[in-house]
Amino acid sequence: MALAISATVAQAAVPCGSGSFQTWLDNFKTEAASKGISQATITSSLNGVTPDQSVLSRDHSQKVFDQSFEQFSGRMVPPRLARGANMMKQYGSVLSRIEETYGVPGEVLVAIWGLETDFGVNIGKFPTLRSLATLAYDCRRAEMFRGELLDALRIIDRGDLTPAEMRGAWAGEIGQTQFMPSNYIKYAVDFDANGRRDLLRSPPDVLASTANFLQSSGWQKGKDWQPGSPNFPVLQQWNKSDVYARTVAYFATQLAHAP
Repeated sequence: MALAISATVAQAAVPCGSGSFQTWLDNFKTEAASKGISQATITSSLNGVTPDQSVLSRDHSQKVFDQSFEQFSGRMVPPRLARGANMMKQYGSVLSRIEETYGVPGEVLVAIWGLETDFGVNIGKFPTLRSLATLAYDCRRAEMFRGELLDALRIIDRGDLTPAEMRGAWAGEIGQTQFMPSNYIKYAVDFDANGRRDLLRSPPDVLASTANFLQSSGWQKGKDWQPGSPNFPVLQQWNKSDVYARTVAYFATQLAHAP
């Protein structure tokens, strides 16, 4: 009986970790082509890609978010408050236009921007395509990351980023507010009207795309964002950690009161 069970498990696992990575990658390239992604994008993005053991190690040893709100907000908000207030001034007119369009106040967007990447300073150095291919080949969350890898190719195919530009966090998040490729495809907007949805270098695109995500997740214009208010569950759509969402809300309120 045990043998029969293991055979079934092995059969189910064929699409991800069985066989060589190169065989898996070749099959994936065929699938990408069948979904309408251009051969030029597939070749430039995936040729020579190898698995990254450091990504797997990080994925398999993820710790539960265990800091308290006091610990996390106390560590993250005070060092970013002055720069956040400066960003509110520097991008004031852009943030006003974004709030008119999406109903999300600038304080909330700047708080997320600061917490995610220090206002674009630390966007991550992992090659996104390599990270996603590694996680799609691994059997822990293969289907999810297979979809993310296809969407990363679509971002390249439509001309927003090149394969070499696509670098970010170890699990495939890209840009100054760390969008997974599927959310990049759904919510990224070209707010500076230069023909590309560029979440790596264009703060107007970054902030408007973040507002688009929040509006699409149910943000109510003019309503509060503190815990217990109509917009707090929307912040939890951004990050499911209650502590993280509370820290965004707290940071945004501090920015709203900043001189």
